[in-house]
Order: sequence, then C-alpha cells, then structure tokens
Amino acid sequence: MSDLILFWHRRDLRISDNTGLAAARKQSPKVVGVFCLDPNILQRDDIAAVRVTYMIGCLQALQKRYAEAGSQLLILHGNPMQAIPALATALNAKAVFWNWDVEPYSQERDRTIIDALQEKGIAFLTENWDQILHSPAEIRTGGNAPYTVYTPFWKNWISKAKAKPVETLQNAEGLTAIEQEIAQQTGAIPLPTAKDLGFIWDGGLVLPPGETAAQERLEEFSASAINEYQEQRNFPAMDGTSQLSAALKFGVIGIRTVWQTTLEALENSRSDETTTSIRTWQQELAWREFYQHAMYHFPELAEGAYREAFKNFPWENNEEHYQAWCEGRTGYPIVDAAMRQMNESGWMHNRCRMIVASFLTKDLLISPQLGEKYFMQRLIDGDLSANNGGWQWSASSGMDPKPIRIFNPASQAQKFDPDAEYIRQWLPELRSIDTEYLVTGKITPLERRAVGYPDPIVDHKIQQKQFKQVYQQQKN
Repeated sequence: MSDLILFWHRRDLRISDNTGLAAARKQSPKVVGVFCLDPNILQRDDIAAVRVTYMIGCLQALQKRYAEAGSQLLILHGNPMQAIPALATALNAKAVFWNWDVEPYSQERDRTIIDALQEKGIAFLTENWDQILHSPAEIRTGGNAPYTVYTPFWKNWISKAKAKPVETLQNAEGLTAIEQEIAQQTGAIPLPTAKDLGFIWDGGLVLPPGETAAQERLEEFSASAINEYQEQRNFPAMDGTSQLSAALKFGVIGIRTVWQTTLEALENSRSDETTTSIRTWQQELAWREFYQHAMYHFPELAEGAYREAFKNFPWENNEEHYQAWCEGRTGYPIVDAAMRQMNESGWMHNRCRMIVASFLTKDLLISPQLGEKYFMQRLIDGDLSANNGGWQWSASSGMDPKPIRIFNPASQAQKFDPDAEYIRQWLPELRSIDTEYLVTGKITPLERRAVGYPDPIVDHKIQQKQFKQVYQQQKN
C-alpha cells in the first residue's frame, strides 16, 4: 500500500485552515484532493444555477491552489458512495480523509462510504468538524440534551475556547503519471463548467469564487463595516453585511479564520459601540452554528415543522398568490423589491429574507416549505441548516420561545428603508412615486396602473387576523 492519502472535499473548498486536510498532511507528504460532483445533489429540484456557478468557480480556484502546493485536485462525476472507494482502491491509497457534516444526506452517504472503505481495508478519518467551531456533542444543556433555544445556546457556546486556524497544506506531493492515468481510468475528469452540468446563470455573483476572494472580503468587512454592524446590518440599501454566507456555505473560508478575525477586531476596538457591533456579528455566527447543531440533532427539521401546532397546519397554498410572491408581484413594494433582488442577483439581504418569509406564511398563509424550497432554487448561499432555521423562525414553526411573530411590510419598510432607496433600486418602475407612498405601500390604484405595478393581492390587517385565528385553533 502506498503512502497516498486522498482528501475528499465537500463543503471545504480551500486548502487554508482546513482541519481534515491539515491532519492528512501531518500523516503523509503525498496528499491528493478529490471532489465528487454528486448527481444525488445536482439532480435535486432545489438546486440554484447561481450556486452551482459559484461552486464551479471555487473548484477552479481550488485546483490552482493544489497545483501551487505541488499536488492535484481530482474531479469525479458520479455517486460518491461508489466513486470514492473505487478511486481509493485504484490508487492504492492508504487512507481517505474528509470533514464531517451535519446534514442528514451527508451522514447517510458517509456511513455507506465508511463501510465500503472498511471492506477494502482502507483507513479513513472523519472526526474533524471543520465547518463549525464546536461539535454538536460539545454544546449541551445541564441535562446533557441539545439546545432548542438560541439564547442559552449562545451563553454556553461563547463561554468555550475556540480553536485557532490550522496550518495550510504546502509542499505536498501529487500523483505520478501512471497514477494519473489510473485515476482517469477510474473516472477522474476535467472540471466541467456549470453550463456543462445544465446550469445557466448570467446574473453575476455577489461574491467572487475562491478562498482568496473570500479572505479579501473578510478583511474588507473587518476593516470597516463590522464596526457599524449593529446599526447598519438591518438596512438593505446599505452595504452593511459581510456577504460571506456563500463562502461559509461552501467552506472557501475557514470558520476559525473568521472567528480569529472577530477577536482581532475586538482587540482593536476603541469604543463601546464598535465592541457591541463586533459582538453582534459574533452572535450571527453563533446563530449559524445553532441551526447546524439543530439539524444534526433533529434531522426531521428538514422535512417539516418543529412545533406541534404547525405539523398539520391548514395552509391555504393559493397558487396564484404563491407565483405572485415568487415573481415579486404582490403589490407590497418592500416584499417585491426583495424577491426581485433574489431573482436577479441570487442573493437577498437578511432583513428582507425575514420580511418576505413572514409575508408568505402570515399574510398569504402559504406553507414555509414552499418558500424554503424557492429560496434554495435561487440563492447563491442556499444552505439546508441556515435556510431551514430562518424559515422556521419566520413561520413561527421552529425553535423559538416567541411562537407568533408577524412583520408588517409597511412598518418594516418605514423603519429599514425610510428613503425607499432599496425599493427604488429593485423596482425601477416605482422610482417616480413619492417616498412616503413607497414605504407605506399606499400607492393609489391610478398610480399603480400608470406604472404597471399591481394592486396588493391581500390586505395585511385582514390576513394577520386570519392567521392568528387559525393558529389558535391549531394550538387548542
């Protein structure tokens, strides 16, 4: 058996601050990367073209990084449950390393591959939790149960020491010419484009692909916007967020690197306001991890509601209303602007995600699972844990001590887009309308017809009352 170790990349498309890759390099100088384009994922009906486009760009950057380190990143296209063991066997690898994942499909897939590797006598290492700062086993209640409420989770989570970034793979050895030929015979292929895979996206990317671009974005954010994050994060017209969600979803930047940057920002803080802003962003990172822990401990969340009152909720699921919501034609400017932003750019500001999710579930009485799926079909950062957690929070169906939360589109616009900059950016047909009417939604029918903007498809006051009545009936 050779001293070759295969490192299987999944949601860690980088070589820096990669726990599993660093562990592999410690055991052998000959570390070769592999990524498997999985039809079980790519052929799902909730895959976004923008997300695949970003992923392929990240893989291109990763191949370059491997070449700079003296090794290669192999690309497979097929079911990893057969492809990974077959490649490891063909190359006579002594081990396959990878980082663990919280998602139900990933865990099932990985257990199958572990069994296959064991049958072939190939070692494996999977204990690395690379995408989170603390494993699900580390953060438990006093009764040794997983947390279902964020605030006590945060208090426990923030009290624990965080690991520092790990060493970067360098001076590795790649495959010989003979091994490269064997890899090709076993299924290794050139990296296809997103279009080759059937995904066409021409809308640009909110974040350039690759770990270098993600690191630059982190440095830019930590040098400026993080200091005013507490105040600016809720205003969609401002560039007040990191927009690193796609980078974290695909792991093109290490979470330890991100956390270390927040600690350095705290050390350089010169005011209470700045310190509060940095701490608020840390809490957002903890929210991300809370949802990942929840998905790990409660995989049934991927299929439906957590709260009993919502497990058989009589959603109306009006198809016309749903299509109007998807296309940004509800007649509510802040809602429509947000949906247009997502449809056209592949990204949506987090405040707006809450607004449109509340509107779909509380105003239109449409199942959050339909909204959750549509988000996954459109977002560059579509992630099962974060997306599911956000939708369950907005729908009041998830882990939340306050079960009923209804956002008024008008008050949200007045508070977070007071000058209607965001609305005008994404609804250009409304640019001539007075700001007061844009943020309150009180555009006259005549003005709406003049610019080709639809009347409101529902009345918010009536709908919220109806939702509350249905909820009380379900609750009782």
